[in-house]
Amino acid sequence: MNTDASEEFEAFEVIPAVDIQDGEVVQLVQGERGTEKTYGDPVEAARRWIDAGAGTLHLVDLDGAFEGERRNADAIDAVLETADVPTQLGGGIRTADDAVDLLERGVDRVILGTAAVDDPDIVAEISESYPDSVVVSLDAKDGEVVVEGWTEGAGISPVEAAERYADLGAAAILFTNVDVEGQLEGVATEPVRELVDATDIPVIASGGVATLEDVRALEDAGAAAVVVGSALYEGNFTLADAQAAVDDV
Repeated sequence: MNTDASEEFEAFEVIPAVDIQDGEVVQLVQGERGTEKTYGDPVEAARRWIDAGAGTLHLVDLDGAFEGERRNADAIDAVLETADVPTQLGGGIRTADDAVDLLERGVDRVILGTAAVDDPDIVAEISESYPDSVVVSLDAKDGEVVVEGWTEGAGISPVEAAERYADLGAAAILFTNVDVEGQLEGVATEPVRELVDATDIPVIASGGVATLEDVRALEDAGAAAVVVGSALYEGNFTLADAQAAVDDV
């Protein structure tokens, strides 16, 4: 389904992650291959989260992120066919044509990381025809944006990059703190707060969420939404409990 992204982020949202590698849902520790834990079929995972009340699904083609071209298209297409909530997709989207193809097939927002760093103007090119459809992924390790599946430094900080993409029409920034990603040891809120202060567009936080307190802390830091993976799959809390934790504040 396609929705107007400007209608999103009116209230803080907890977004389940469906990260796909070799056709299966996995979670990685600090984005490193070989650390994955597998959680089964992507369609079953998507339906599980939708049935649990998810308002959005966060889809990632991990093989695409590492290898530069989408490797899990069939699995993602199957999820899109069953999903009746908005979806955002990243991983291996390297050209404007790639992004437009996905938007035409029903993805609501495309997530650009490496492509946006290599060619910032791609954000404007896509946004001109599909407003509010581009989320720029600023993944940070040791305070530096990293690309190519978190394997290469881009020589720029997330804060330095944020305003650039806002001016080019990005609908939101997806900020992943790789230093804490997948470890279930808690979030680092200060980098999120700095990024929120640096840009006028919504910041979606990701990485390290282990408890309901982490979810609340990211909302307090000014994030518009949080993507949660391992904590949900491991049963640290339910999606309903996570959403209620911020709705009740």
